[in-house]
Amino acid sequence: MSITGGATTTWLTIRVSGDIPVDTPRAPAREAAERELSKPMYHENDPNLLQRGLDRFWEWVDDLFNSLSGAAPGGPLGLVVIVLVVVALFAALWWRLGTPSRIPGAVGSLFDEGPRSAAEHRATAETHAAAGRWNQAVQERMRALVRSLEERALLDPRPGRTADEAASEAGRPLPGHADRLRTAAREFDDVAYGGRTADRSAYLRLSELDLDLERTKPQLSTTAGGTAE
Repeated sequence: MSITGGATTTWLTIRVSGDIPVDTPRAPAREAAERELSKPMYHENDPNLLQRGLDRFWEWVDDLFNSLSGAAPGGPLGLVVIVLVVVALFAALWWRLGTPSRIPGAVGSLFDEGPRSAAEHRATAETHAAAGRWNQAVQERMRALVRSLEERALLDPRPGRTADEAASEAGRPLPGHADRLRTAAREFDDVAYGGRTADRSAYLRLSELDLDLERTKPQLSTTAGGTAE
């Protein structure tokens, strides 16, 4: 150790071959040590980048669960109960709503087969309903409803018409049922293209609408701009 100008400077003394003492300042010595320790031979057994990332991730997960278990009523047991409740709610929503696979606007035409009468569609719908095949029953009953409106000349027969288009067009001569027609069209699209599952109540609503439309007199516009009952 040496003192110069009243200030104390620390020196590191190392030995080299021949037992000749060499004094090296602290900063260069630290840099030399860092260079030495950075050589690959000292890091052959270190974990790779992926392993270090996984270790950090699992440490984060462990810390997260520890914090949640401390905040949840009942500690770890309370956390398990909360997780089970969340999973049960998610499963219930999935079962009720079905697979959320519908893409807005990605709907097809109402009729996917050759021309059939309303009576034929109704008979097919009843067959499906009797067997508990509510998806097919709802689709066939909606087709029967629209075909019946075409047979009554309330809708012009048009290939490629969608359920939404049919409901919108039928709502003009049948304004008292416009809302129910739109609801029926949405249910048809949800079942046919949205992955939803129909049930008995959906089919009964659609059947009741079909029968009500059969008994309803349309409001037809005249050339003079009035209406005819």
